Amino acid sequence: MKRPTIADIAQRAGVSQGAVSYALNGRPGVSESTRARVLKVANEMGWRPSVAARALTGARAGVVGLVLSRPPSVLGAEPFFMELFSGIETALKPHACALMLQMADDQDAEIEVYRRWWAEGRIDGAILVEVHVSDRRLPVVEQIGMPAVVIGGQPGVGSLPSVHSDESAPVHETVEYLAALGHRRIGRVAGLPHLVHTTVRDEAFTAACARLGLPECVTHYTDYTGEEGGRATRRLLSSPDRPTAIVFDNDIMAVAGLSVAQEMRLRVPDDLSLVAWDDSPLAQVVRPALTAVRRDVPALGSAAARHLLSLIHGDPVPDVETEPARLTARGSTGPLA
Repeated sequence: MKRPTIADIAQRAGVSQGAVSYALNGRPGVSESTRARVLKVANEMGWRPSVAARALTGARAGVVGLVLSRPPSVLGAEPFFMELFSGIETALKPHACALMLQMADDQDAEIEVYRRWWAEGRIDGAILVEVHVSDRRLPVVEQIGMPAVVIGGQPGVGSLPSVHSDESAPVHETVEYLAALGHRRIGRVAGLPHLVHTTVRDEAFTAACARLGLPECVTHYTDYTGEEGGRATRRLLSSPDRPTAIVFDNDIMAVAGLSVAQEMRLRVPDDLSLVAWDDSPLAQVVRPALTAVRRDVPALGSAAARHLLSLIHGDPVPDVETEPARLTARGSTGPLA
C-alpha cells in the first residue's frame, strides 16, 4: 500500500518517467495530450506534486488521521467522541504515533482531506467513523491504497476491515426490559438516519416491538445534539398517544429529554421512563441517574487503532466484533404507574 511515485504514474500512463516529470511540473517537452493523460492518472492515483520527495522515499509519518463530518461544536458536547479519541490515543502512544483530527462539512470534503493527507505523506493510515449506508469514502480509500479501519461498520459494508459491535441485541434487551415494566408505548429519539448503525437499530427496534405485540413504536431522527433531542422529546410527549418510555441514541439527547420531561411536569420514572445510549459520566450525574445501554467506547477506539497499526505494517487484519453493549438499570426507569 505504498504511495504513488513518478514511476507508478509513468507505468500506468504508458510514458517515460521523464515525461511524467515534465507534465507534473508544467515544463515543456511533452504534448498537451500526454500532459493531460499524465495529470489525469496522477489525480486518480492520489499523487500531489508538493510531496514528491516524501512520496518517493515512502517514509512513514508516524501519524494516523481521522476526519469527522460534524460541526466543531460537537466535540465539546458529545461525550462519545472524547471517549473514542482517548481510546485511540491510548493505543497509539506506545508506538510513538499521533492522531491527526480535522472537521469537515460533508463526505465530499472529508474525501478531499484524506486524499491530500495521503498524497502529502502526512498520515500512514486513517480511522473512518460514522459509516453511511451509501458511503462514498470507502471506494475512494480503497482506490488510493490508504490503510484504513472502519469503526462501526457492519460486515458486508465495503471491503475495509471494521471494528464493530452488535447494535441489534442491546435494542432488543432494552425494549424487552421496558415491556416487562409494563410499558406499551415506547418512543425512540434516534440519530442521523443515513448512518449504518442507525438503520440497524431501526430494524431491531421495529422487530422487538412487533415480537412483543406492542403498538407501533415511533422514532424521531435528529443530529444527536441536545437541542434536537429536546425538540424530538417534546414532539413525542405532545402527541395524543404519548409514549410512557423513550429510548435515546446518545447521552446528551437523553439529558435534554429529562429536562423536557421535568419542564412538562412529568415525573421520571413514575410518569415516564428514559433510557440513554453509551453511558458516559454525564448519564450518571443527573438526577435521577439515567438507565443506559453501556458500552466500552475507549476500548472500541483502542481496538481500531491497534488494528490500523497492524494494517500499516502489512499484517492481515480481519473484521473484529467487540463485546456488545449491555443495559444498566438506574433511577430513570421504573414500572408504569
